[in-house]
Amino acid sequence: MSSAIRIHQFGGPEVLQWEEVAVGSPGPGEVKLRQTAVGLNYIDVYHRTGLYPLPGLPATPGMEGAGIVEAVGAGVREVAVGDRVAYAGLPPGAYSEERLIPAHRLVRLPDDITDQQAAGMMLQGMTVQYLLRSTFHIKKGDTILFHAAAGGVGLIACQWAKHLGATVIGTVGSPEKAVLAKAHGCDYPLLYREEDWVARVMEITEGEGVPVVYDSVGLDTFLKSFDCLRPLGLMVSFGQASGPIGTFDPGLLAAKGSLFLTRPTLMTYTAQRNDLLASASELFDVVRAGAVKIEVQQTYPLREAAQAHRELEARKTTGSTVLLP
Repeated sequence: MSSAIRIHQFGGPEVLQWEEVAVGSPGPGEVKLRQTAVGLNYIDVYHRTGLYPLPGLPATPGMEGAGIVEAVGAGVREVAVGDRVAYAGLPPGAYSEERLIPAHRLVRLPDDITDQQAAGMMLQGMTVQYLLRSTFHIKKGDTILFHAAAGGVGLIACQWAKHLGATVIGTVGSPEKAVLAKAHGCDYPLLYREEDWVARVMEITEGEGVPVVYDSVGLDTFLKSFDCLRPLGLMVSFGQASGPIGTFDPGLLAAKGSLFLTRPTLMTYTAQRNDLLASASELFDVVRAGAVKIEVQQTYPLREAAQAHRELEARKTTGSTVLLP
């Protein structure tokens, strides 16, 4: 028998239970994966609470991991037994020692990327890839605003955007996080609880505003972010860590300067295998070149996932967090 974290009802961290599970053999197109590292992401909280309901209960959460292929089902051509692989996205089930997963969602890992690095960067790194390279194509000379700049996605985004030649303004929650963000390429880390960050953005951009705002915080930052955009600017809302945005009048987009709003997801941007491989390849390239450093700031035993969730929700974590089976 193998063990996994399962939830039998939606709720707080206490619903995450460590249980024995029967994994079975891979079916056609599937792989049996022995996991060596599992990524912790805020979407896991949404799945645990039921904000984004999992397909059925009991269920194992988790959207990102790395490991070794132990067995393959009929028709699998993407990977072979013994391959080191990683993944991010649907289907959930990463909080486990072993799992079954569709082979087409797996990406082979380069030898010089560790399992912990991979588990700490696949979902967050490919999220940054589509945000900076597809949702809005950042170019040299752009000035951008990125909320939660000291988080897992934020630290990768600051480095990558800086590598692309952008000036990065970021919001953070503490002086310590400001230092961390600045060390990772954020030119202007702003303490959003202590200063008028909208005024500071306009000051930094000499009244022009930024062409794009990236916001995974939600309720606390959403409406004010529109005041940071230049006319025809793009608001990228890709999370809601501080709470749901609620009812929104699209007329505000017109009033603020014919703005654009998008709510993208990694699952859409990597739904096709070609897109998945291209995204992962570009991520691997910038990491291997040293332009983006993946720093796993916290690790927890997988069986202690509840504590990891508590600290994530309390905003006590920075950078990437990995759960170890």
